Amino acid sequence: MSAPPLIELKAVTKTYGQGATALQALKGVDLRIDAGDFVAIMGPSGSGKSTAMNTLGCLDTPTTGEYLFNGLHVETLSRDQRALLRRRYLGFVFQGFNLLARTSAQENVELPLLYRGEPAKQRHAAAKKALASVGLAGWEHHTPAELSGGQQQRVAIARAIVTEPAVLLADEPTGNLDTQRSHEIMGLLWQLNIEHGITVLMVTHEADMAQYAKRIVHFVDGVVDSDTRNPHPAALRAQEASHVA
Repeated sequence: MSAPPLIELKAVTKTYGQGATALQALKGVDLRIDAGDFVAIMGPSGSGKSTAMNTLGCLDTPTTGEYLFNGLHVETLSRDQRALLRRRYLGFVFQGFNLLARTSAQENVELPLLYRGEPAKQRHAAAKKALASVGLAGWEHHTPAELSGGQQQRVAIARAIVTEPAVLLADEPTGNLDTQRSHEIMGLLWQLNIEHGITVLMVTHEADMAQYAKRIVHFVDGVVDSDTRNPHPAALRAQEASHVA
């Protein structure tokens, strides 16, 4: 008997507005995500992928249907309860980095722990560890202006994982990066997934970035059009090639 999924959407719909102007963004989405998976969510503009991501991230609620997180019915939670679930179990990475400009990398990474009320000593240690895990040991006191785009995204990822989330939700994480930095960031997400067991959900429009995922889910017109396993993720292919060399 297979283990229950970490995340499950059952017949989820989302409608914005009412009457003649109503927009149905999701039209009955079924999606199962197991712990430790790495899923790329793709689709054209207006396909529902961003709405699905907002729902999975507890930033929005279904109009109808069920959203189960580790067996908990998220659609029945209050706004405060959803916020608590986000703080405890989810980490977020965005295309625009969203770092505080005049604040050091260390202080940016500490922010989620500050909101939690963690003592300063624990915050400092956890932020330093998170920055080291994304390859930024020694960069703790640099501000975003002193960092490259790739380094800024690494700080953003460190901030997302400093709370040791079960799930990392990445929305176009390579959208503002050049090709080399994009592959570096995707390699890092792969590493966090494989070595730290973090479940990764990523929205992307870039097919070569989606190839790092273990599964690729395509949305079209508010429904899941296809859900396919990727037997040879890009990071795995790179590792195999380096071993052969």
